[in-house]
Amino acid sequence: MYYSTSKMKQFLEKNNFKLKKMYGQNFITDENIINSIIKRANIDSNTLVIEIGPGIGSLTYKLADIAKNVLCYEIDKTLETLLYDTLKDKENVEIIFNDFLKQNIKEDIKKFDYKKLYVVANLPYYITTPIILKLIEDEINVDKIVVMVQKEVGDRFKAVPGSKDYNSLSIFLNYYYDVKKILDVSRNVFLPKPNVDSIVVEFNKKEHKPIKNEKLFFKLIKDAFKQKRKTLRNNLKDYDLEKIEDVLKKHNMDLTIRAEQVSIEIFIEIASNL
Repeated sequence: MYYSTSKMKQFLEKNNFKLKKMYGQNFITDENIINSIIKRANIDSNTLVIEIGPGIGSLTYKLADIAKNVLCYEIDKTLETLLYDTLKDKENVEIIFNDFLKQNIKEDIKKFDYKKLYVVANLPYYITTPIILKLIEDEINVDKIVVMVQKEVGDRFKAVPGSKDYNSLSIFLNYYYDVKKILDVSRNVFLPKPNVDSIVVEFNKKEHKPIKNEKLFFKLIKDAFKQKRKTLRNNLKDYDLEKIEDVLKKHNMDLTIRAEQVSIEIFIEIASNL
């Protein structure tokens, strides 16, 4: 496997492979970062790992050493020869050359026997959020997600109330997962070097009973953040403001605050009382 910029360049040139900006291809060249991701993911021989965008298999190669199976999705079919060359000794790896967002993931994983399902990947920046949302909305039931993402995006994923990055997406993700940053990653460990730094974010599935009306809850969140600089009174004027204010008062708040100051727990309480 190629864990240096120079060796990876040579490998790509030898195979006449041209990196494609349209697919957000930034291949990681630092073995230490990969080892840190693997260690934190806590994979074992009962784990099926889904990887989106394996590139030339730098992360895949090490995932295969410890996971029961690794299922990869790669949209760039011109990587087929390189990936099969890199992973020729890894019998527990399967690669589907198709757009992850168009695949029926539930159907794809039926043939695997596993106790835990993880997603571990260096995600393409341009489709990071759609990938995470697909995992949730398609009810894939992933136990843990450990992904490298653009720092700005990762900051929104793990944002807390009162911070500038806190938004409706932060709440949506935190409804299903405990989200935290586990690693900073410099732009200098990628080929080619992107214009931004990255972070590795960990999502651990929450074990909780869903609220009685999730549809109302998510609509409430979306409306509350509709115009970020406006107060809850303005953004939620089509709701029962008296009931909303009754909940807010219990937490020393009122309708003059903005959505970014309200925690997911308070939004859940509001939705449960509407």
